[in-house]
Amino acid sequence: MRDLPKEVAGYGRLRPHALTAKAGDRTTKILPDIDSAIKACGLRDGDTVSFHHHLRDGDGVLNLVLDRLAARGLKGLHVAATSIFPVHAPLVDHIRNGTVARLSASFIAGPVGAAVSRGLLQHPVVLRTHGGRARALDMGELVVDAAFVAAPAADEMGNLSGRVGRNACGTLGYPLTDVAIARSVVAVTDTLVPYPAPAIDIAQDKVDFVVAVDSIGDAGGIASGTTRPATDPVSRGIGHDAAGVIAASGLLAEGFSFQTGAGGVSLATADAVGRMMAERGVIGSFCAGGITGFHVAMLNAGLFRGLLDVQCFDLEAVASYRDDPRHQMMSAATYAGPHVGGAVVDRVDAVVLGAAEVDAGFNVNVTTKAGGMVIGGSGGHADAAAGARLAIITTRLTAAGFAKIVPEVGTVTTPGHTVDVVVTEAGIAVNPLRAALAERLRAAGLPVVDIAALCETAARTATRVTPPRATGRVVAVSEYRDASVTDVVRAIEGA
Repeated sequence: MRDLPKEVAGYGRLRPHALTAKAGDRTTKILPDIDSAIKACGLRDGDTVSFHHHLRDGDGVLNLVLDRLAARGLKGLHVAATSIFPVHAPLVDHIRNGTVARLSASFIAGPVGAAVSRGLLQHPVVLRTHGGRARALDMGELVVDAAFVAAPAADEMGNLSGRVGRNACGTLGYPLTDVAIARSVVAVTDTLVPYPAPAIDIAQDKVDFVVAVDSIGDAGGIASGTTRPATDPVSRGIGHDAAGVIAASGLLAEGFSFQTGAGGVSLATADAVGRMMAERGVIGSFCAGGITGFHVAMLNAGLFRGLLDVQCFDLEAVASYRDDPRHQMMSAATYAGPHVGGAVVDRVDAVVLGAAEVDAGFNVNVTTKAGGMVIGGSGGHADAAAGARLAIITTRLTAAGFAKIVPEVGTVTTPGHTVDVVVTEAGIAVNPLRAALAERLRAAGLPVVDIAALCETAARTATRVTPPRATGRVVAVSEYRDASVTDVVRAIEGA
């Protein structure tokens, strides 16, 4: 052993190296089952467990883990999921039996949404935007005791990939935020691969335990909504006019950046925008958000230089992320976090979004349907509207007989001051805050009308009367990206 001084000026006290035997055994993070992982995480009553939704309506991990948490007798848990889909219907029973007492998410659909609306949970659900959830995690407002990551492929040290495995889902942008702060991280996989995993998306230093199961779900459920442009005349007309708005705005120039939702009308708009870009020889910088095969086709046609992807919306996008380095993953914080000093949404020129309702103040509801039943949540809707230079809402005047342009929305998800234009089959309404834009659209020959006129037309066209807002106790709180509250959702009494 070297004769070392006890202290060195400018360095401090020295701690001599202790001679120990060289460890020849290789470690592994693999545990035999979910129960072992729960025990290793030290989970207790009232703890917070998080899940991601990259498998969307094909996810099997949330149900699998909650079944084991219930079997172990844990109570009062907080489920902090990125999104909840119809496949997660078993969560309702876990709420009833007391295993789950609190729920937070960016989107809730299906039986869980109905249960929330009927007041099944004692505590109000917190509905955050995708960027707001990332901010809450990073700021310590949402503390995760154990993050369970559905991993399409994993090696024994916890390197995870979304690109390979029989249930490859593509990017893993949402769990990236959770694994950075969770007290414990468990990778649940149905494809163990030799170390090191190929094309690592989450590295081993962020993962504590790995559990192999028979199945993490069904990647076929990823494409759970519309991922192709609508082809009916009304939708295509709306898409054509929305593309005209983008062109008339002056933003459709070299380096144009774009985001659309995955709905048929939004993609019909993207189709029309793509044709305009090709005609004008415009090459855009990037498409952002959740990516579909249609966006991949635009990339491959040379219309954009790259894709920035927080989640893949279909299997074509999964394959593109696997094979094309121009198709890049981003975390939820990078995508939409209001706290990161400039998120990707802040670099988007134009975003095209849908709506359940829009009101005379340009407020948008994507949280509840007519009558107040929870059917969704912001996801990235409010984030993208706030960040983009031009936020366009495309919607028909009515749906299921109910007016969609209304005097007052049932739930404010996205505040009206962040919405620039509403495009319908009966005309285009421009936010009064954007008077110069309205003049540009009129000069381009687009059918600009007052939002009040759209409300009146929608009311005349509707065949069903919109029910009054629910009046029961508060069952959900709609948080904006900065944690301010845009609205509350009340229980539907007698439902």
